[in-house]
Amino acid sequence: MIVEKHARVAFQGERGAFSEEAAVKLLGEEITLVPRPTFEAAFSAIRDGVADYILAPIENSLAGSIHRSFDLLVESRLNIIGEVIIPIVHNLIGVPGAAFDDIAVVESHPVALAQCERFFSAHPQLKRIATEDTAGSVRDVVRAGDRTRAAIAGRRAADSAAFGVAGRAGKCGQAFAGLSAR
Repeated sequence: MIVEKHARVAFQGERGAFSEEAAVKLLGEEITLVPRPTFEAAFSAIRDGVADYILAPIENSLAGSIHRSFDLLVESRLNIIGEVIIPIVHNLIGVPGAAFDDIAVVESHPVALAQCERFFSAHPQLKRIATEDTAGSVRDVVRAGDRTRAAIAGRRAADSAAFGVAGRAGKCGQAFAGLSAR
């Protein structure tokens, strides 16, 4: 799919979110990414004049349909004009210098935590904390600088935070994202 160079594409989440990865895979590196804190904010981005397109997840092979995206799509009267499927590979991301044995708490979105159940079964000492989104968890762990905390998110989130991946929590499924425009 081709869109104009530097088209503004809104998505829910922080920089490094899986939806950002989907937008870049679908539309290329030349787009202007517009992170939004909530699905509601993402879907209002065109109306608010801050985006030309919206990329929103509509299905996850393990978690099922993303009902809030469907509801907002219907309410918005936008149309799906493209789709992309991305593999979801979760990584355990800690602060620089942290070793796996230092980590006591793992933070992430509840769906990401659930997708990594095998990882947590193999490491029952790790406490799980549910947060708003995967990339936001990385941001919070980085800001805290606490070697006992880690986040589960995609590699792009680790790269955008410019710090290390302590290990792989596993390839946990696929997500399907739809692109909507005015």
